[in-house]
Amino acid sequence: MKHIYEGKTKSVFELENGNYLLKFKDDVTGADGVFDPGANTVGLSIEGIGKGGLRLASYFFEMLQNKGIKTHYVKSDIENDTMEVLPATVFGKGLEVVCRFRAVGSFLRRYGAYVAEGQELDAFVEFTLKDDAREDPPITKDALAILGILSGDEYESIKLQTQNICAMVKDELDKFGCELYDIKLEFGKNNGQVILIDEITGGNMRVYKDGRTVEPLELVRIILGD
Repeated sequence: MKHIYEGKTKSVFELENGNYLLKFKDDVTGADGVFDPGANTVGLSIEGIGKGGLRLASYFFEMLQNKGIKTHYVKSDIENDTMEVLPATVFGKGLEVVCRFRAVGSFLRRYGAYVAEGQELDAFVEFTLKDDAREDPPITKDALAILGILSGDEYESIKLQTQNICAMVKDELDKFGCELYDIKLEFGKNNGQVILIDEITGGNMRVYKDGRTVEPLELVRIILGD
């Protein structure tokens, strides 16, 4: 097993079979000790969040695969905090796709003159470049094509996939009395096919219940029961 990359919340290793192994950490993004799924830095560590995030990611990936959605998920080893995934090539130097159901976070900070906090956004999809130094700038369809990151057809395909996947996640959260405000996804190419990669956990989404934010580890307990 070869160490490939050290991310903010996961370590990445290459396996002998050509797949990759993600080891989940107890770190989450944020600032000044406050969790923020849209932040570019590790803000705090939460004991047990690595294993909890892995369990929740496995839950959602298996749910999506049962619905016919292609992802990079192969299997998980909960005891060792690891997930085996298919290899995938990212777009450019990394692209994030945010699906927004309500106005919060960076969307509210940028467009607060035109939108009220919590205003419904009807599954608005926003593409951003993974670039910590430039605070993950949003980028348009035309700019992605001009820079050779995504073709117009790939853009539309990912947008539709995002809205479809996020609607499924939102519907699942609704069953537990939780409301999805926004969620950040990533896609890559495996054998020429665009698939969902990375993770689906409380660490990359904003969830509310009874008018308050649900923290990542609390979301694990709500959905998985412990």
